[in-house]
Amino acid sequence: MRYSIVVPVYRNEASIYRLLDVLSSINQEVGGELEVVFVVDGSPDRSFELLQNGIEQLSFPAQLLALSRNFGSFAAIRAGLTAARGEFFGVMAADLQEPPELLISFFRHLNADECDVAIGTRYGRSDPLVSRIASQVFWGLYRRIIVPEMPDGGVDIFGCNRAFRDELLKLEESRSSLIALIFWLGFRRKFVGYTRLVRTEGKSAWTFRKKIDYMLDSVFAFTDYPIKMLFRFGLIGSALSAVLGSLVLIGHVAGKIVVPGYAATMMVSLFFGALNLLGLGLVGTYAWRGYENSKARPSSVVAIRKSNCKGGV
Repeated sequence: MRYSIVVPVYRNEASIYRLLDVLSSINQEVGGELEVVFVVDGSPDRSFELLQNGIEQLSFPAQLLALSRNFGSFAAIRAGLTAARGEFFGVMAADLQEPPELLISFFRHLNADECDVAIGTRYGRSDPLVSRIASQVFWGLYRRIIVPEMPDGGVDIFGCNRAFRDELLKLEESRSSLIALIFWLGFRRKFVGYTRLVRTEGKSAWTFRKKIDYMLDSVFAFTDYPIKMLFRFGLIGSALSAVLGSLVLIGHVAGKIVVPGYAATMMVSLFFGALNLLGLGLVGTYAWRGYENSKARPSSVVAIRKSNCKGGV
């Protein structure tokens, strides 16, 4: 078992048989050295039953894990990576919208030691127009603000070697983005382009609510940019309130403002409004630092370790 493929499964009963055929073809392409780990993520359909019967007919090793409920695709991938026993690992979607040739390409690059993690980047996607536009806007902002190395179309699928897998599994964050963690870890990367295929069976379980949750996890687990913006607005507001407050005071002294109480009300509102933003930014900064420490990410990650074996090492 040189190669392990992790397949998270949720509401994919319609594509199970074609999935098994595709995996059998991949096994032949990699010289019969494949292992597959299916992770049924609390799927309410017949996916587990079909896989339970189907893996008995496979000519290569396969594991079938059933999570106690739906924890999400990233949690399922982590569970599969933990159980996988190969030297090189790949993640494959059960809906088969990523071409199987992509996994073979991952394994070829990894086996040749060209990289530690191979990342699939979408050249194009056959999704609805609104979905494509929303994806482009989100990933464009994400690249600009949070992860500059992120490809234009985002990432859904990847492969890695054992060293990278082990370090990735050490990052035990329940509300985070597995994809962003891949870039946070570093290591040698190789991007492999592909065109996402049209879904032919079933309906996507990637709902609008899950997309929002994924977006929030991807942002708040990796940047304090919103807190910084709040702090900056507080600083700018403080400066503007000082200027405007001075103008109001001068106008009051010069007799230009004759409404009783207007000057005092405006000065107090401007001052404390800006102070409120500034205070929230400061408190948020301290909260972010505490949150960063609570994630217990390592201060550094060793990618390569070599020794000349002298001195008993």
